[in-house]
Amino acid sequence: MPRVLVVDDDPMVGATIEVLLQRQGFDVTLADGGETGLAALEAQAFEVMLVDIFMPHMRGFESIRIFHERAPATPLIAMSGYAFASSASPSPDFLRMALELGATRCLRKPFTPEALLTTIRECLAGESAQPKDKKESP
Repeated sequence: MPRVLVVDDDPMVGATIEVLLQRQGFDVTLADGGETGLAALEAQAFEVMLVDIFMPHMRGFESIRIFHERAPATPLIAMSGYAFASSASPSPDFLRMALELGATRCLRKPFTPEALLTTIRECLAGESAQPKDKKESP
């Protein structure tokens, strides 16, 4: 049973992902922030990590960098629901920045259960293709 670490400060998002993954046979550890997630990572190994980019206290970018340093072989999926760069906006593309810090894949919230499962399965299969940014329509 693959072990997945889910780090998200939104309890509803975390619980939803946890239930979905458990129903698919995953062993899920839920952490409500970067510090809790790092403590879980120190306690056991995971096959995949899902980390929200924007969280209080330890920011997601800092978490992504530290998680990647502590478990460089473990695929890390960055998640965010914040606005993203577009041709009409000069705002930074936060998910692209997460890839540069060590994320393997990215998911834009809200994402479908199918997008989440596909992304996790790609990571578990060890696909070394160029990191993908899964885009979901609201």
